[in-house]
Amino acid sequence: MFHIKMLCTSGLLAASVVSFAQGRLDSIQRLDEVTVVADRYREVIPSQRLAGEKLEALGSFSVADAIRYFSGILIKDYGGVGGLKTVDVRSMGTNHMGVFYDGIQLGNAQNGQVDLGKFSLDNIEEISLYNGQKSEIFQPAKDFGSAGTIYLRTRRPHFAGVKTTNIKAFFRTGSFGLTNPSVLWEQKIGERVGSSFNAEYIYSSGKYKFRYRKVFQDGSVAWDTTAVRRNGDIQSLRLEGGLNGYSEQGKWHVKAYLYDSEKGIPGAIINNVWKRSQRQWDRNFFVQGSYRQQVFEGYDLLVNVKYAGDRMRYLNPDTTLMYIDNTFLQQEIYASAANRYAILPNWDISLSADYQRNILDASLRDFVYPLRHTALTSLATAFEWHRLKAQASLLGTFVFESVTRIRHGAGERLPDSQTGAPDDRREYTPAVFLSFRPFAGENDFSPLQLRAFYKRIFRMPTFNDLYYTDAGNIALHPEYAVQYNLGLQYERHFDQGLIRYVNFRTDAYYNEVTDKIIAVPKGNGQYRWMMMNIGYVEIRGIDVSGQAGWHLPCGIRVNTSVNYTFQRAQDFSDPADNDPEAGTYGGQIAYIPRHNGSAIVNMIGKSWDLNYSFIYVGERYHNSSNIRENHEQPWYTHDLTLGKTFLYRNLKCKFSAEVNNLLNQYYDVVRNYPMPGRNYKLILKVEI
Repeated sequence: MFHIKMLCTSGLLAASVVSFAQGRLDSIQRLDEVTVVADRYREVIPSQRLAGEKLEALGSFSVADAIRYFSGILIKDYGGVGGLKTVDVRSMGTNHMGVFYDGIQLGNAQNGQVDLGKFSLDNIEEISLYNGQKSEIFQPAKDFGSAGTIYLRTRRPHFAGVKTTNIKAFFRTGSFGLTNPSVLWEQKIGERVGSSFNAEYIYSSGKYKFRYRKVFQDGSVAWDTTAVRRNGDIQSLRLEGGLNGYSEQGKWHVKAYLYDSEKGIPGAIINNVWKRSQRQWDRNFFVQGSYRQQVFEGYDLLVNVKYAGDRMRYLNPDTTLMYIDNTFLQQEIYASAANRYAILPNWDISLSADYQRNILDASLRDFVYPLRHTALTSLATAFEWHRLKAQASLLGTFVFESVTRIRHGAGERLPDSQTGAPDDRREYTPAVFLSFRPFAGENDFSPLQLRAFYKRIFRMPTFNDLYYTDAGNIALHPEYAVQYNLGLQYERHFDQGLIRYVNFRTDAYYNEVTDKIIAVPKGNGQYRWMMMNIGYVEIRGIDVSGQAGWHLPCGIRVNTSVNYTFQRAQDFSDPADNDPEAGTYGGQIAYIPRHNGSAIVNMIGKSWDLNYSFIYVGERYHNSSNIRENHEQPWYTHDLTLGKTFLYRNLKCKFSAEVNNLLNQYYDVVRNYPMPGRNYKLILKVEI
């Protein structure tokens, strides 16, 4: 690996690389990787990354399974292959997290949550996590609009020599009746254009054993039994197709994505009810494109466009609870233009403008049919002087919302004055990022980096927060967050010896979340709730991570990684609620452990690889009232994967065997949603 001292923008470097190549698609792509290395050096706050053989070695089933190994990350997992999986970074809440797929954000205006369990790793080349925001000013305004971001980068076609076709096929089977075939087909269309197509099918019965246990306060056991989790089945189909190409001084890509699934919702284990009958159908579709071009020396342009349509049907046929059959249809149109200009070789500015239109239709009685227009404008600058790097940005967010209310039973459209739409919003949010390398090193690259950032951001209430029948509240304010971060990183690479690289990083942070949106009971009805702004949370934490690479005798390579997070996330919403027996004031917020961590050891030989991974989540509470009745036990899992690569009739094959939750621990990530015990998976991978 080598480092380039950037005296111009990375876009100029990319353009010069493309201009120099003058031809073959595979040559351009191999050289384009130089740009990635240069961008990393340019970053003020480096990201956490999983890519290449390290990502593949994890044997993770979905994106959600893989990012658990980042520090500061918590996954809320409701269990099983098809269970909902959302991400929370530094206790900011799921809705403050932005997830970007090939550079364009995945949205959900209805509830603000992106289910990462829907995205397979078969087509993912790299996963990156940034706290605050991606420290790159040449990006859409949307990229400045989250408290943290996850970037999923799919594979771009690579063709070696005269090869014009790549085919990669997977077949997985194992516990819970899992059947999971997938295929990736890449085709070289021209000297500068390549296509890719990925298809995946998943079936699982979702049945697994779990332990159901309750202990009274005096320590006596009320019950302790083992049962089988039911109604957790899933069938899903995912299709992705894309075109990637290069122009003389730029590049572009177009992608279409379809996800269609039906699954059971096993529900919570409460009051000795072992089986639920709820079902959910999802159909998610989007098509998006991106074009990046050097218009002239010193000026670059980036254009992104997207259309998304999501349909979700939820059915609860159990009339002993409440019969529900709701269908939701949301549509999104998005367009962005980002401009970057190099004022000086070490000073850039950028101006980005985005527009997004969201609309939601639902079968709910007396629904209001909201329409939201969002305009975002960002002005950012980046400066580099010797070993000091700085970036600053100001994001303007302008939200215009309207609703259409139809009187139930009459089909009468009410006038705008009676619809009760919320007020328009205009918010300006700044961010400042600094890094400094105190000691000069080879090529002026110091292995030690000090860094800091400040950011203020907000999130709009979701459509469900505002308009869900009998629960929405149109008077909600946005939820604001302020972030402070101080950290350091030490990184060294060695050409020879036992240790080939070390990377140590630690960050201390303080976050405030105000006007937090929460659900509170409304009256005495069990199913009557209302959304309100009454929350205030303070979060103090430390993230520590370390990676090392080893070269052992007999050509064995070992990659090791350790992550640890300490968090004190306290609820200061109501000073009057300070009863030491049951009060919530000052309590650790729900499901946030004070301690959690992970470890990975990956060994790679000539044709064998072995991967061990460990995850630990400490004790926590399912309510801000930190009393014994709300206490949740710590949990941990050990996972083991063994793989063998071999040739069969000129086909490159790999067979892997996985054991997850090796010690068969029974645990809940979310209370009353038991997770699987020990389970197995067999994987066959074939490449042509």
